Amino acid sequence: MKTYWNTQGGLTQLSEWQSNCWIQVTCPTEDDQHELEERFNIPDYFMSDISDTDERARYEYDDGWMLIILRIPYVKEIRSRTPYTTVPLGIIHKRDVTITVCYYETNMMIDFVSFQQKRNEGFTDYVDMIFRLFLSSAVWYLKRLKQINMLIEKAKRNLDREVNNESLIGLSRLQDSLTYFQTSIRGNETLLSKLKFKLQIDELDADLIEDVNIEMTQARETTNIYSDILESTMDTYQSIINNNMNTVMRTLTSVTIIMMFPTLIASLFGMNLINGMEEKAWGFGFALLLSVLVSAVCWWIFRHKRLV
Repeated sequence: MKTYWNTQGGLTQLSEWQSNCWIQVTCPTEDDQHELEERFNIPDYFMSDISDTDERARYEYDDGWMLIILRIPYVKEIRSRTPYTTVPLGIIHKRDVTITVCYYETNMMIDFVSFQQKRNEGFTDYVDMIFRLFLSSAVWYLKRLKQINMLIEKAKRNLDREVNNESLIGLSRLQDSLTYFQTSIRGNETLLSKLKFKLQIDELDADLIEDVNIEMTQARETTNIYSDILESTMDTYQSIINNNMNTVMRTLTSVTIIMMFPTLIASLFGMNLINGMEEKAWGFGFALLLSVLVSAVCWWIFRHKRLV
């Protein structure tokens, strides 16, 4: 889907492409991709690089075209091992052509358009737009991190009541998401530091870059904090599980030892040998009583040693 936006004096939608407008491409089809490549002579590998979900944050130039790949947060609607992940957002520019391409429909881009329309100021130039996309991505990382923190707290409350596999698996998936966030945020920070020296920056852009640095630093530090907390939580519950397992095994071992003595006594008196009680009426009662007494003594000893 392609949308044309007039960025001068406000963000208004256009029916067709005009010079210096912004072309927003979301979930492009093969026809959209071919049309962009043929109409604007975009290098064909630009689109394939953007479509690669594992593409790192970077920039490059080719035949006057500039490609910037920014990693942005994305929430998978379907049940997945990593509910929160990151996807590439491509920014393609050459003179009067500015195109953003994302193969996923994200809340960040929807909010970005809505916020710019509320500002009613548009963009001063493509450089301003690029750094505002950086700022929006940092803000959305923080929003997603708050949601992840809420899920962590919910899982911890469930585990406080009962240690179950579902909550532990949920925490493991959130740990994967935080790992993706850490890698992507660091990549975006490195990309931003390089672009500061490659793009033509004015005083307003410098102020905007400072805001982006602040938000990105906060997002990175928050991700690190949540990751450390989650790792510590997982280690704690792993220790609890191991301790519970040790307790169960200790109890089972103690019960096995206690039951061994009645078995031993029954085996001794049940052997086909002369023991002096073959013809005694009280023989069976004596063996039973002895088994109970020995078992009771063993139980008392283990109880005193806190083994059962």
